[in-house]
Formats: sequence, structure tokens, C-alpha cells
Amino acid sequence: MKILKGFATSVLISGLFTVSAMAQESQGTDANDAAEIAKKLANPIGALISVPFQNNMDLGIGEYNGTRNTMNFQPILPFTLSKKYSLITRYIVPIISQYDITGEGERESGISDALVSGWISNAVVKNGFVWGLGGAFLLPTATNEFLGAKKWGVGPTAIALKQSKGWTVGVLVNQIWSIAGDAERSDVNQMYLQPFITHNWKSGAGLTVNSETTLNWEANSTTSYINIMAGGLTKFGNQLVQLQVGPRIQVAAPETGKSPFGVRAALIFVFPKK
Repeated sequence: MKILKGFATSVLISGLFTVSAMAQESQGTDANDAAEIAKKLANPIGALISVPFQNNMDLGIGEYNGTRNTMNFQPILPFTLSKKYSLITRYIVPIISQYDITGEGERESGISDALVSGWISNAVVKNGFVWGLGGAFLLPTATNEFLGAKKWGVGPTAIALKQSKGWTVGVLVNQIWSIAGDAERSDVNQMYLQPFITHNWKSGAGLTVNSETTLNWEANSTTSYINIMAGGLTKFGNQLVQLQVGPRIQVAAPETGKSPFGVRAALIFVFPKK
């Protein structure tokens, strides 16, 4: 545990240095642009194209002290429907490598099931309030039987948030039911709940705290994480990117899937409207 605590401290310190460095660099550009872009990125259904690569490393899982690395490729594409409404689409494709999870010395790698979500959202924001209503679709894209449910699924999704004076506070929720797939596999009946709060400074640097809870009604189990992310905007050549890093703390899990500590890092390619 001392090693994990030291690792957590190192992650937090490096995150704070990242924020400081990016804040200084952003001051050399247009601070108003940086603040506006950071504000849109804090909104999961913000009306700009972004391509996040979000990496989650979970350590010490289960009885075999396993490790799981999940890289989520999750582009967000907005579409204009009218002057009043937009369609925001998000595609999440997890790429997983895990060791000592299904058994001692066992290893599985590949693509997991994809989740495609679409929200009808207000294109005109009044008083900082943003809402989105739509559908979520589970696609059985897993390349390994241990990495997916082998089920097609569908259900509703919704998001609501408020942005004011650098703060973003909101919640995202979806519910998925399986509708087809391998009859020998368990049905999918689960809810995902993500409350979040972000504070962005004018430089574009920010700090995010969120929780991610999956309620598996079929198995009567709950898995929940708290993520603390420090980050900011910078450029790779002419390409605008957002970098984030921070600890990932599991607060609830089935007995066989507990992880005492993890780390989340994200690289987000940003394509602002011109």
C-alpha cells in the first residue's frame, strides 16, 4: 500500500505540474479562445469535434492480483439539425489488455464491445444550461469471449449540465437492455451513472472530479470509480490537444473484481470550428 500511496502522490504532483506548465503556455496564445475551448470540452456533448484517447490502468484486481489496461477510443461528432437543435454523437471503442484476471498466468487482449450514443441537444444555450436526450446502442464487437457480452443492446440516455464562471456541473446516465445475441450468455440489463464537476481557468487548465457507476441489475452488482483529473490545453505543432492525468479510485466492485488503485490519462485531439 505504501507503494500505491507513493504512486498516487506522484501522479497528483505530475498532474499539477502539467496544469501549471500548460497554463503558462496558454497565456502566450489567446486566453479567451483557450477558456472557451476548455468550457466546451468540459461538456460531454459540447458542439465541437474532438477525438479522445482515454487510457485506464487498474492494478491489483481480484484474487490473482491482476492488471487491466483499457484504452477507450471515443470520438465525438456534432451535427446541426436546425437553429434550435443539434445531434451529438459519441462512439466508444475499448481496447483491452488484461493479465491474471480470468486465471493465474492468463492473458486476454483485443477490442471490447462498442457503445454508440446520440443525443438531441439544445443548440442555443440559455443561462449556461445544456441538455441532451437520446439513445445508446451496445454493439458486440469484442474480439475475445472474455472481453464482451456477445449481445446487441439498446436503451435511453440523457445528460443535463450547468456552466457558469468556469464551473461545469452535470450528470450523464444511460440504461442498456440486450435485445439479441448469444443465447448462452447472460442478458445485459445495466445502468451507467456519471455525475461530474469541472473547474476551468482562463488559461484553459482545469480540474475534473467525476464518479462512474455501473449498476448491473442482472447480476445484482455495482462497480464504481472516482476519477480526479488535472489537465490543460497545449499544441503539438498546429494541432490543439488537451492532456489529462490523475488517480482512478475504485469505491465499489464485486469481490472478484476489486482493484485498490488505478490511473487515468487522456490525450484529446481538438478541432474547433473556424
